Amino acid sequence: MPYLRQSSGAIINLSSTYGHRPMTGGAHYSATKAAVEQMTRSRALELAGEGVRVNSVAPGPTRTDVMLHAGLTPEAANDMYAYESDRIPTHHIASADEMAHWILRMADPAGRHATGQVITVDGGLELI
Repeated sequence: MPYLRQSSGAIINLSSTYGHRPMTGGAHYSATKAAVEQMTRSRALELAGEGVRVNSVAPGPTRTDVMLHAGLTPEAANDMYAYESDRIPTHHIASADEMAHWILRMADPAGRHATGQVITVDGGLELI
């Protein structure tokens, strides 16, 4: 971090829509993501005077290999994505590339006035 303090820059943390909404059976996961969001805000305050912005992107369900690495079969992972898709207002499971877009947007120097923000990209899931 000394380099960022000397030159300014951006830190982008990854949270989750479940960092600010409950998830049955996922208290441990939600708690860690809520901690990331509070860390984002606190570090944003601490580093703002040095020109370092700290923000977070909070994805909703996103299609990745993580479910397969967690031990789900491809069929079980697809069933889980279908269930989540039905709950999301846009009925869309994001791709990793879609999340990368938002991470890059938050890191863009043109957004130098945004700091301490958590942008939720979940197809409206947090609204229900």
